[in-house]
Amino acid sequence: MSDERSQKILLGISGGIAAYKCPELVRRLAERGATVKVVMTEAAASFVTPLSLQAVAGRPVRSALLDTQAEAGLDHIALARWADQVLIAPATAHLIARLAHGLADDLLTTLVLASTAPVTIAPAMNRQMWQHPATVANVELLRRRGCRLLGPAVGEQACGESGPGRMLEPVEIADALLGAVAGPLAGRKVLLTAGPTREAIDPVRYVGNRSSGKMGYALAAALHRAGAEVTLVSGPTALPAPAGTTLVAVESAADMHTEVMARVRHCAVFVAAAAVADYRPAAPQPGKIKKHADTLTLELVRNPDILADVSALTAQRPFTVGFAAETDAVEAHALAKLRGKGLDMIAANQVGAGAGFEADDNALLVLWNGGRRALPMMPKPALAEALTALIAERYAASTAG
Repeated sequence: MSDERSQKILLGISGGIAAYKCPELVRRLAERGATVKVVMTEAAASFVTPLSLQAVAGRPVRSALLDTQAEAGLDHIALARWADQVLIAPATAHLIARLAHGLADDLLTTLVLASTAPVTIAPAMNRQMWQHPATVANVELLRRRGCRLLGPAVGEQACGESGPGRMLEPVEIADALLGAVAGPLAGRKVLLTAGPTREAIDPVRYVGNRSSGKMGYALAAALHRAGAEVTLVSGPTALPAPAGTTLVAVESAADMHTEVMARVRHCAVFVAAAAVADYRPAAPQPGKIKKHADTLTLELVRNPDILADVSALTAQRPFTVGFAAETDAVEAHALAKLRGKGLDMIAANQVGAGAGFEADDNALLVLWNGGRRALPMMPKPALAEALTALIAERYAASTAG
């Protein structure tokens, strides 16, 4: 797409660890039709090389303000006038402070002052730095001047801490700036379950499991990026709802069953990624059970089988995808579940020994009638993208003809 027809994005990169994501950010902007020119601070080059950015942007990367060759024609002014939008990602606490106080001590800050284009910043820093009163004041000052903020996200940080301060993922930034690319599930409604369920023993205790919800939430985000309208029915987790999805929070398996069955006839695809408790206490106690006897016996009764009930629908049945978490004989157990419940697909994984529940990485064996595909160990967000592509592929095959 030519410069005249595309959105012209000036991408400024400051010196934070999240700068390593910027080649992907350039690619995501370009796939939405944007023309991207990159300006880096000196510190940014410690985290990502100008050559890698030049390769994906297809244009030279600028970093020096007083570049004799480039400035022969006052290039920094021409560059400021060229941009339709200025995007700074990552925006460190130091850069935010310089922008807030109008400094122009390098090429990037000079361009921001010289440009009339709207400015968007995607902060990335340690959680304490983000919450420091100085940063809070600087951000508020930039907001009042018309700067748009994207993020930050909440989660694990490079320093080992967890909290607000992560830069949004490149696809989230590109979607917010330019809109989502029409994906293979565009216009389709997807209903997804995620997380654990809690089955009350008494008001303070419950029967539960070790599911963190990480895989289900990553899958919800990936399905949304594929164009789907995603409703996420989730048990209790510590995770924020993925951007663009509708969250329905539940506690027990019975609650989840009710919410799913109320919505499932209106969706094209149903994905059961939640770790639903198979049993619940038969008679939850109204008051806290006191510690008197040396033993305590709980009578458990079976919970409704959400996945089986969805798959058994005879009218308005969606394309149905199950999950199987197994400690042994993964393929055999998953195949039996696929056939026994009449599913369209099943994604199976081994749990225990650092894999599956609570882990950041996972691997899946995906089965369907007449086919299989192994997705190797990788971070759960990447695995969710791969599984989403496969769901879209098999869903399209099921509706063809």
